[in-house]
Amino acid sequence: MSEQAPCTDASTVPGTDPHAESPSGSASRRRCAVVGLGARARLFTQALAGPYADRVDLVGFCDVNAHRMAVHNDWLTADHPGREPVPAYAAEDFDLMLRRERVDLVVVCSVDRTHDDYIVRALEAGCDVVTEKPMTTDADRARRILAARRRSGREVRVAFNYRYNPVHSAVRELIAAGEIGEVGSVHFEWLLDLRHGADYFRRWHRDKADSGGLMVHKATHHFDLVNWWLGTEPETVFAQGGLFFYGDEAGGRRGLARPYTRAHGSPSAGDDPFAVHLADSPVLSALYLDAEGEDGYHRDRNVFGPGVSIEDDMAVLVRYASGASLTYHLTAYAPWEGYRVAFNGSEGRLELLVEESTWSRPDVRTDGGSAVLHGADVGDEAGRTELLLRRHWERPREVKVPTGEGGHGGGDVRMLQDLFGPRRSAPDPLGRAADALDGAKSLVTGLAANESFVTGAPVRVRDLLDV
Repeated sequence: MSEQAPCTDASTVPGTDPHAESPSGSASRRRCAVVGLGARARLFTQALAGPYADRVDLVGFCDVNAHRMAVHNDWLTADHPGREPVPAYAAEDFDLMLRRERVDLVVVCSVDRTHDDYIVRALEAGCDVVTEKPMTTDADRARRILAARRRSGREVRVAFNYRYNPVHSAVRELIAAGEIGEVGSVHFEWLLDLRHGADYFRRWHRDKADSGGLMVHKATHHFDLVNWWLGTEPETVFAQGGLFFYGDEAGGRRGLARPYTRAHGSPSAGDDPFAVHLADSPVLSALYLDAEGEDGYHRDRNVFGPGVSIEDDMAVLVRYASGASLTYHLTAYAPWEGYRVAFNGSEGRLELLVEESTWSRPDVRTDGGSAVLHGADVGDEAGRTELLLRRHWERPREVKVPTGEGGHGGGDVRMLQDLFGPRRSAPDPLGRAADALDGAKSLVTGLAANESFVTGAPVRVRDLLDV
């Protein structure tokens, strides 16, 4: 790809940091564009137009679907009366948007398989990038990003909000302080309930070519946490996984399948607890149902229909450079949502339990049917968090950690502050900011697991991606 003119002069002046504070204490304003205007992008558009509007100008939207961009603009102008709509650009006009709007920061929230294209083009245009996880979906794309970052000298940040969850920060502090000595092994189980887990099998995520499967799209969060908690990186991965619960074969065998392709307009989906009814959700209806005329994308596919190419039950064994091992399991059809993680050390054990929902039930509709929604307008039942320190020869001690407001125990709010707020005067002692190299190191465990699913053999991660 040929080099393009920089988005702004300041973005490429040697020694110039576009985040730097001026002598008066005010930051130079950044010009930001968001590419990919699905539901997840709302976290960023609301932050940029709201609490960070004094630091960042939101100057561009880019998406394959003009209707979705219009919906985000409607939300912003409703929340901020008198605000001008954000200029909207078709996906093929991404480079034009960068030049015309003099963008110096791009937030990437598009379909996972397209992340690398937007990241690389933004870097080569002189922009910094914030990308949703996963950074990308395969090793070749990761190499493209890493090479473009080196060539451009620009910054790539991966939005790993779980690093900013207070309880996860407490785990890192306890391990770094040597409370359990040298870590020998980690046991990690992540459960997705029937609302959240099923949702991956309705959307574009059900196609591994788009998402990399749950080992990449979802578990990259978890593999990043282990890398960060232990301060190490994976060396060898062995994994087994398959499609056990969702898909047409399993659904038919267990009598769960219904004869519809997508739920909207289908009588057979009316009382299906696994169906999502877009018309019942103002958010999903506006972003997806009303947008179908442009691109034909259906957000409400049958989770027991054909075409599912991702796994729903996965077991992974990882060996790290530090000598520690990880046993990890991801289940996408559990009756409750949350995770358990335990660290065995030379001086004790640290155990974390997080219940994000205590049980899973369909949400009752006014017409007597049901709809399973996640993310847009369903609140989780009250769960609990328990962090126990079990040092050798001592009584167990519960470590109390206050949680914050907002998603992921306050992690979303803290992450946004770190991404768009004033730069710290001193380095973060927890090292929560994740760059492109962190994104690649989190990604490679899932990529190796996907290969091991196929070959049945252990995979050396450096044979896939040398990071």
